[in-house]
Amino acid sequence: MPVITGQQYIDRIDALQTYTSIDGKVVTGKISEHPAFKGVMRSQSKLFDLQNEAALLEKLTYLSPTSNKRVGMSFLQATTVEDLVKRREAAREWALSTNGFMGRSPDYMNTTLMALASAADFLKDKPNCFPEHLLNFYEYARENDLTMTHTFIEPQVNRQRFYFEDEEVTIAAKIVAKTSEGLVINGARLLATQGGITDELLVISTNGVDEGKGFSFSIPSNTKGLKFYCRQSFVGGESAFDHPLSSRFEEMDAIVVFENVVVPWERVFYYENVEVANNFMNVSGFQAYGLHQVLSRQIAKTEFVLGVAQTIVNTIAIGEYQHVQQKVVDIIVALETMKALLLKSEIEAKRDTFGFLRPDQTTLQVAIQIFPKVYPTFTEIIQLLGASGLMSIPSEKAFVADNGDLEHYLQSFQDGGEERVKKFRLAWDLTMSSFGTRQTLYERFFFGDPIRLATGLYQAYYREELMNRVESFLKNDN
Repeated sequence: MPVITGQQYIDRIDALQTYTSIDGKVVTGKISEHPAFKGVMRSQSKLFDLQNEAALLEKLTYLSPTSNKRVGMSFLQATTVEDLVKRREAAREWALSTNGFMGRSPDYMNTTLMALASAADFLKDKPNCFPEHLLNFYEYARENDLTMTHTFIEPQVNRQRFYFEDEEVTIAAKIVAKTSEGLVINGARLLATQGGITDELLVISTNGVDEGKGFSFSIPSNTKGLKFYCRQSFVGGESAFDHPLSSRFEEMDAIVVFENVVVPWERVFYYENVEVANNFMNVSGFQAYGLHQVLSRQIAKTEFVLGVAQTIVNTIAIGEYQHVQQKVVDIIVALETMKALLLKSEIEAKRDTFGFLRPDQTTLQVAIQIFPKVYPTFTEIIQLLGASGLMSIPSEKAFVADNGDLEHYLQSFQDGGEERVKKFRLAWDLTMSSFGTRQTLYERFFFGDPIRLATGLYQAYYREELMNRVESFLKNDN
């Protein structure tokens, strides 16, 4: 099967009848028609439709090396700088479609799987490791244009550095049995964004201290015993006027519960191997490839934020004030910095031990230090620019019933009342609604704990040559 259409995506997810619970009720019928999922599934379907547009076919797809059919560019394994550029341009095209608000658009997980598959040789000849299973699944996902969610972390029961769960009480998902059919998994994991609206669930456990919790596999979302428990929906309503962002891009996050789920052996990538569980993600280049896609999305999102900020400035004519100019410039500086880092990561790309070309990881580690810090300031800047205007935002229904008062008294120097409120409702949904505040939290922790990421950069960044320069300078008396 070549790349699918948006309708094929929707039909396929509806047909799964995945166990998805929200507000205490299991979703029945077509999940694409449920208020909590309708908007984001419609937005996601448009991404698949873009792949089928003649004008974008070369940008968003490539010919499969096995089927010679068109498959998604996010599955492309990079062997040249040109391949990295193709991947970046495809990621940007999808990010522009969502303005960067869908952090788990399919290309993110496709990139993750590609990175793992590119390092499958690391698993060769290691106990309880199945590199051929990983490669087979990568090809299957690529050839069928699958969508995936994932879980990488355990429930927050006890966040001490060393915590061992009571053997008698299972909370974090672990292996409870091994049968002729496969591994039996029981327990829970976090935090499946888009849980319930994807074909597959990819599980990667890096807890190598406990062999029973170190594993990786992928299973269909409707596997028996697999349950997705969703948080409250942040969709404010279907009106694009009232809720321009949440009505389109609310991705949903879910707790994943495994009730003695059987994972077929052919879907197991590794298990009960401490070395692999602790090292495979780093060895695989997941961080380098993943951040390359993430940064492309974050750039598109920052561009949109800048557009919203300047729209507010122009709408209420505050551009003459220097403090306003400084606020807008702060967004511009962040944007141009990230764009430069993305290009630098490609220019300084390095070939890995498996023969593939990775964008420079150190450069991307710097980038992921920047965005989690600046994004919360973006929301503050928009709040400061909009001020009370972000509170004076009547609903679409109010304007329908308006006798002229709202249109008159809420006007700006360049817009009528309805048009001005429409712009300010967008700014409100971006920064103040439940959707907007979730976006801020999401970007703070998108790639993990910022302090842990800083520690990784501190340990990885090469500084010996710089210290030698200092020593050489101190020894030179001339």
